[in-house]
Amino acid sequence: MSTSDASAAGAPRPLHGLLLLLATIAGVTVANIYYNQPLLDDFRRSFPDAAAAWIGAVPAGTQLGYAAGMLLLAPLGDRVDRRRLILLQTVGLCIALFVAATAPTLPVLIGASLAIGVLSTIAQQAVPFSAELAPPERRGQAVGIVMSGLLIGILLARTAAGFIGQYFGWRAVFGASIALLIALGVVIVLRLPRSRPTSTLGYGQLLASLWHLTVELRGLREAAATGAALFAAFSLFWPALTLLLAGAPFHLGPKAAGLFGIVGAAGALAAPYAGRFADRSGPRAIVTMSIALIAIAFVIFALSSASIAGLVIGVIVLDVGVQAAQISNQSRIYALRPEARSRVNTVYMVCYFIGGALGSAVGVAAWHALGWTGVCVGGLGFTAIAGWVHWRTRPRESAPAS
Repeated sequence: MSTSDASAAGAPRPLHGLLLLLATIAGVTVANIYYNQPLLDDFRRSFPDAAAAWIGAVPAGTQLGYAAGMLLLAPLGDRVDRRRLILLQTVGLCIALFVAATAPTLPVLIGASLAIGVLSTIAQQAVPFSAELAPPERRGQAVGIVMSGLLIGILLARTAAGFIGQYFGWRAVFGASIALLIALGVVIVLRLPRSRPTSTLGYGQLLASLWHLTVELRGLREAAATGAALFAAFSLFWPALTLLLAGAPFHLGPKAAGLFGIVGAAGALAAPYAGRFADRSGPRAIVTMSIALIAIAFVIFALSSASIAGLVIGVIVLDVGVQAAQISNQSRIYALRPEARSRVNTVYMVCYFIGGALGSAVGVAAWHALGWTGVCVGGLGFTAIAGWVHWRTRPRESAPAS
């Protein structure tokens, strides 16, 4: 039996170190779907012959790809060794990033972005892997550590991409990610144990069970629709922010847009408190508050088209609202079917990132059609959809769970 097999079987191994490794895997890989957001103006200048509206297909492609990867790859974690799956996806992700870094045309970059999104779902293997490695009494803590790494990766991705893009060009951002993934892959080979499959279902049966869960669980459908609409509003904002800062009166490059990712740390800091409040008051109360916060954020944005301070305040409010809603929605769906949490999460996250892809595309299109006002109206529109779904289903929430 190999060292990795022994670890999976319960032989002594520093659990905290493994959790930190999984947190790093989650953060480094999920960051790849956010690197392109501060770089949209650079893409526009690199491909001047392309229609300006098609620039928005780059971030939309990564998010749509992530949704597809969640659907097609994430369920495999119950069927095959997660370590092997993580390594194979890492190799594929490096190849997709190389294609993006050397893309001669915008359509090639869009296609590579779609593949990057599909393969970046490594993060969705790291989170359940942490629950598998930890003993039951430490499972919640283990998942929390890995989720923190994932959130940090999301927050710092825009900042890192903005700085590298400003000084070395947008192609260097993808090159730096390849180097980081190669180093991470070596550590995975040396340190990460193998996992034991927990399901004997065939691949087709795993995918079919996702549909059955969606049909059977009304609460899952409601949470997925609300989450998708709110993430659409969130994803609509970030690409448009890059375009706003590039023009008058700011004339700022991708570095400035990336710095707003640090401001988003407020969302990560609010996450534990949102979880505690959801335990006490129920997730519905948190989602209601989140919808209100996101609506307020877009009102602040509408009044801050020439104010950095206003944009910073709006970003803080937006990130707190989105993170609180995400934690509350996931808390709600995990209680629906405890024995199928991975697949329930897959359904939710697929819808979530489809919403994000739609929001990215609408945000850039709204910018080119109606400017910053159109972006803010679009964000309020998605938030209103989330509110309609949330409040429309309120009487059903009190019904006993099936």
